Amino acid sequence: MKKLISRRNFLKVCALAGSAAALSACGGGKSAGSNNSAAAAVDVTGAVTFPLSEKVTFTGMTSFPVGSEPEPNNRTIFKRLEEQTNVHIDWTAIQSDQWTDKITLNMSNPNTLTDFVFTADFTDSNLLRYADQGVILNLEDYIDNNMPYLQKVFEQYPEYRTMCTDSDGHIWALPWIEQLGAEKTAIQTIGNMSFINTKWLNFLGLSMPTTVDEFEQVLMAFRDNAASIKAEYGIDGDIIPMSCIVNNGDQDPSILINGFGEGYGDADKDRHIAVTNDRKVICAATQQGYRDGLDWLHKLYAEKLIDPECFTQEWSTYVSKGKAGRYGVCFSWDIANIDNLTDWEPLPALTADTRNITPQNGSFTSGFARGRCVVTAKAANPALVCAWLDQMYAPLQSPQNNWGTYGDAEGFNIFELSTNDKGEPMLKHAPLGDASPVEVREAQCVSGPLAVLDDYYGVYVTCPDDAQYRLDWIKEIYTPDMNNDYVYPNVFMSNEDTEQVSNLQADLQTYMNTQKANWIMNGTKDAEWNEYLSKLEDYGLSDYLGIMQKYLDAYYA
Repeated sequence: MKKLISRRNFLKVCALAGSAAALSACGGGKSAGSNNSAAAAVDVTGAVTFPLSEKVTFTGMTSFPVGSEPEPNNRTIFKRLEEQTNVHIDWTAIQSDQWTDKITLNMSNPNTLTDFVFTADFTDSNLLRYADQGVILNLEDYIDNNMPYLQKVFEQYPEYRTMCTDSDGHIWALPWIEQLGAEKTAIQTIGNMSFINTKWLNFLGLSMPTTVDEFEQVLMAFRDNAASIKAEYGIDGDIIPMSCIVNNGDQDPSILINGFGEGYGDADKDRHIAVTNDRKVICAATQQGYRDGLDWLHKLYAEKLIDPECFTQEWSTYVSKGKAGRYGVCFSWDIANIDNLTDWEPLPALTADTRNITPQNGSFTSGFARGRCVVTAKAANPALVCAWLDQMYAPLQSPQNNWGTYGDAEGFNIFELSTNDKGEPMLKHAPLGDASPVEVREAQCVSGPLAVLDDYYGVYVTCPDDAQYRLDWIKEIYTPDMNNDYVYPNVFMSNEDTEQVSNLQADLQTYMNTQKANWIMNGTKDAEWNEYLSKLEDYGLSDYLGIMQKYLDAYYA
């Protein structure tokens, strides 16, 4: 322990020694250079009252979506926060598609390290590695002493504090929490919803398919009647019966194969695991039903029913083809991101050998990200940094950071500032119209650490319309077919186990995803399948599942 503390203090000194260069690199100039002295002038021993009497400048790193405002301080949310707190942030802003590479470099260089990382989204392995290196600070004392908003959330929902705490009792990051429903009705239970074009169904006199065979016949009808569909609706470009992006989160078609075999499908597209009803962790990607499902998808692909670009297309291409009205079936978190709500409906679970929808792992405790924001060893006054970050957990602030704000004179506003039944301030969602929810929110929201709780709706904020109809879809269409009683929970493993799981998962995930794409394109053969199972064992699948099982057992113990 003495050696560990010594190393952390050494690295902290190195980080602080490089702070002047870091501030210069961030474009901080004179005001940023006064950061340390200004922050030190504010003595923080408990909760802080904002606005501060003297302006303080901190440095932070954050990401921004491609095509949106690149300067954080130009966003209305941060402008308003600076007025309310008298805290100025000199930001290092990184485009989201470059974040993974650049944040790794910035965290390893004292000259680019900032006081905090707002949208870190670090994995457990990242957190424990940076903690061991002394790059980030443990936050549990600051949460208890300087962060009353987050402390209140933890008191109300102690499971979130537990999920943030490592095996040594330390909290290394501030979480993102979004409650929208719970257990099998939580909005996160399904990410890659399948949607079907009911306008085309009605035009061809077809019914909503409920089995894989009926679904295949519908896709064939879309293909065979492409000319008449194009003529009827004035569509430019070829008709695509079904489009998707294989191995790409919410755009992946894996929800379609839930009905094969015992019905596990492949809901966890990163870890490829599921939990049986006797609480056993299994690999979904080694089940016979998984193989049968991929063979069926290959059949659809061979019949030219699936977009030939499904393995390589980018999100922008996927969306542009959808907005051109060319899809019969597609996959996304929300069809409004691809086309429109009027002409589409969620596709119910398809029956093959069984009928089932496997919920996504971690979804029963609603939306949660453990590594959203970290405070670094460079921070001269971490208590004050944490006090400022705690403002993100204020009940009126969190919904804005998550979705967008009000009062922006130049752009579309997600909210109107209204009042609740008691006459108290409440954020009221403005109509989205035909706008894409994703694009509108990306223009305003800032993400970062926050907590939106179910009991905030109707008191501090209205439930978003697109969230409400999605909750309704899940409850009415999918929850009745969720036959799994368990999902893998959010557990914080030890450093050793986290490292081992990370190393094992790197090889396992790459190989599984490669083979999945290959088999959808080319189909499986017995010899290939057997070789696949053998290689997974060589890559350590049994050890991987053993660690996952250990933490599942501990969670329920």
